[in-house]
Amino acid sequence: MEYFFNFEKINYLKGKRPEGCILCHLCAGDGQASDTVVYRSAFNAVSVNLYPYNPGHLLIFPLRHIRDIRELGGEERNDLDLLLNRALDVLDKNYTPSAYNTGFNMGLNAGASIDHLHMHVIPRYPHELGVAELLGGKRVLVENPDLTVKKLRQAFSLP
Repeated sequence: MEYFFNFEKINYLKGKRPEGCILCHLCAGDGQASDTVVYRSAFNAVSVNLYPYNPGHLLIFPLRHIRDIRELGGEERNDLDLLLNRALDVLDKNYTPSAYNTGFNMGLNAGASIDHLHMHVIPRYPHELGVAELLGGKRVLVENPDLTVKKLRQAFSLP
């Protein structure tokens, strides 16, 4: 069996971060985290992932700090479901992916590097795996996440 390693992921996991929860800082808008929020509802927010797998990689998360999907209240859960549908529509229109991965990573051993419940929405594209990913353990991003934030803030504000 062969394995691919990305030795820089540990720097992200253990690197310097603001005190407290990064998603709570985003919700508060206190400037301690890069403002990547593209839409905010009464219960949840949609943010561009600062370390995306692909252009348009979003996080949808509750404004209140919880760790487990079972802690969502009925209105929060309904709102999250509506935001997922809206996010998919916005991504379809602006990025035209051919598929999606969506889901929650609850807990560090499940891959959650942020201890605040969040759903990943990852657009997938044909032929996205390249030589740099295979041989170098690096992702080749075709769009700067700052540009993604700008494009999707505008797209989410459209009716």
